[in-house]
Amino acid sequence: MADSRAMKAHMDARVTLLVMGLSAMAMTAGAAEDADIIVVTAERAARPLAESPVAVTPVDLMDEAARLAEHPASLINRVPGAFIQAGSGQEHLTAIRSPVLTGGAGAGSFLYLQDGVPLRSAGFANVNGLFDAMTPFADRLEVVRGPGDVTYGANAVHGAVNVISPSPLGEDFRRLRLGTGAFERYSGTAEWRGGNFYTALHGYSDGGYRDDSGVNQLKGQLAHGWQGEGVSITSRASFHHLEQETAGFVQGEDAYRDDALRRSNPNPAAFRDLDHLVLSSEAVLTRTQGVLTLTPYAIVSDMTFRLHFLPSQAIEVNSHVATGLLSSWRQNLGARTELLAGFDLEWAKGDLFEEQAIPDVFSYTQGVHYDYEVTSLSAAPFLRIRHQATERLSLQAGARLNHTRYEYDNRIASGTVGRFLRPADREDDFTVLTGRVGGIYDLGSGVSLIASFSRGARPPQTTDLYRLQINQSVDGIEPETLDMAEAGIRYFADSLTAEIIGFRGRKAHFLFRDADGFTVDDGKTDHAGVEFLLDWQVNDALGLRLAGTVADHRYGFSRRVAQSSEVIRAGTEVDTAPGTLLNAALRWRPADALRLSARLAHVGAYKMDAAGTVRYSGHEVVDLDAEWQLTDRLVLSGEISNLFDTRYATRADFAFGSERYFPGEERAARAALTISW
Repeated sequence: MADSRAMKAHMDARVTLLVMGLSAMAMTAGAAEDADIIVVTAERAARPLAESPVAVTPVDLMDEAARLAEHPASLINRVPGAFIQAGSGQEHLTAIRSPVLTGGAGAGSFLYLQDGVPLRSAGFANVNGLFDAMTPFADRLEVVRGPGDVTYGANAVHGAVNVISPSPLGEDFRRLRLGTGAFERYSGTAEWRGGNFYTALHGYSDGGYRDDSGVNQLKGQLAHGWQGEGVSITSRASFHHLEQETAGFVQGEDAYRDDALRRSNPNPAAFRDLDHLVLSSEAVLTRTQGVLTLTPYAIVSDMTFRLHFLPSQAIEVNSHVATGLLSSWRQNLGARTELLAGFDLEWAKGDLFEEQAIPDVFSYTQGVHYDYEVTSLSAAPFLRIRHQATERLSLQAGARLNHTRYEYDNRIASGTVGRFLRPADREDDFTVLTGRVGGIYDLGSGVSLIASFSRGARPPQTTDLYRLQINQSVDGIEPETLDMAEAGIRYFADSLTAEIIGFRGRKAHFLFRDADGFTVDDGKTDHAGVEFLLDWQVNDALGLRLAGTVADHRYGFSRRVAQSSEVIRAGTEVDTAPGTLLNAALRWRPADALRLSARLAHVGAYKMDAAGTVRYSGHEVVDLDAEWQLTDRLVLSGEISNLFDTRYATRADFAFGSERYFPGEERAARAALTISW
């Protein structure tokens, strides 16, 4: 108990010093008009960030250094409150105002969007879902921290990520980008816009930092835009093809520090193959009474991979197709009040097949484990009112009702085989209510206060319900909910943007897999923290950006499992939940044609198992990047990652009685040449 109080006092001291420092810097910057920072994800419409009570951070991807990134972790980890752990190849695990979540919890707790359209159907989400996004040629991405606005679907529990594509309308351009780097990495990106069309193609080949861990990836997008009197239509087709040899965990005490082990791959037969397609067409009809937006879409996904992280080493094949409609109506009700109403509808069908080829390993039996199909139908009406109560005070309140129905068809004999339980055919219904009430108070001189209370919720993933283990049952599983309160201060000036937001949340019916491999359906966790962002253009040549989090994530219940090291006790820290995160960037432009920057990424210590018997000490990694405008048409960009050759782990875990790590890469260089015409 004394250790807990000391830890809390230390955390409070860090938060106090941080708030005082940022406030002082904001006050010395001088008053200015509100910056015109446009946010799309907050509510399906462009609106300045200063007018939104939602905690959302845009990340500009237009600079050439950002386009060097081949993994979403290096982009999203620049956002306060967000932490992506890079896995092998293009794999990843996400945390947004949360611990790093895995399995169904990791898939269902975050909503991944491309231009406002879900990349996957809510019940068939993927824990690595961001690898389907078109980040190599996107304009920007936006990260919503905490439960989303009422315009979001069921999976925006802890947050959402929306990747924004270039518009097919606008000035014509052609751009070709060729890159190369250490570990036999090669990339090429071609973009063209003209005649109301936008086309992009990105290819990436990775020889692999570790043994047998190569990646071949292809992404492409075709878009068309049309505008008429009171009507605009933007249609897009995006596809992703991935062939990946997957490297598994290296095992043993501090194995990530061992130069021989860190380059090895204990699972040379592991792989992941994926094909993914999203079609959408957004129609915006502007009328005297208001604005109607209709977005029909379709999703097709097919994936095969080896479950290398389990003793079974089984092969899983899963696929799903979905078609849906997003709709909204926006209307002014007088001079001070705005109404937003909508209705979203989606039908999806998915299947899963899992088979173990090797002989029995404990209760992991040889043969087919699961073979089932699920059809889902979801419908969600929503309503929100925004009211300008006074000249300085803006209020909003809204709610969303999401109903989901699953029809499950077991295509193999029902019952128990080894540790695996196959439920009989059944139908399940889930209804969740989400919403937000919030407000913004304009203090003047670019300063505003924001506050809100929100609820995020999700129905169980289909794998939560129907991919069961012995002694489990579908009955009694409830939708997961997260109630969160937040408040903060924002400052916008010509040369400075600053934000400090504190949050506190409680999650109920937390669905996750414990150390025994069983689904927990009645978990509770508590989440509290402070996020900060400071972007300061000191002068024409020098800029500074800081984004960080001080957070505390704890179990709100107790659970005993067979492995004593994984016993969960109420009030203890959740595993894989760093208490501190920091991303700092120092930008320097010594000449008009040259831009240099240094980035520091700090990840604090965290528990590797639920009981806290093993901890990862955290790390700091420094990267350098540069951009040189050779001519009006040629740009040379480069990066040195892990400048000081730090030995660190992108993920630290403890399972099956052993420390397990994904080792971070050693120092490496890469470069790219961009040609525009």
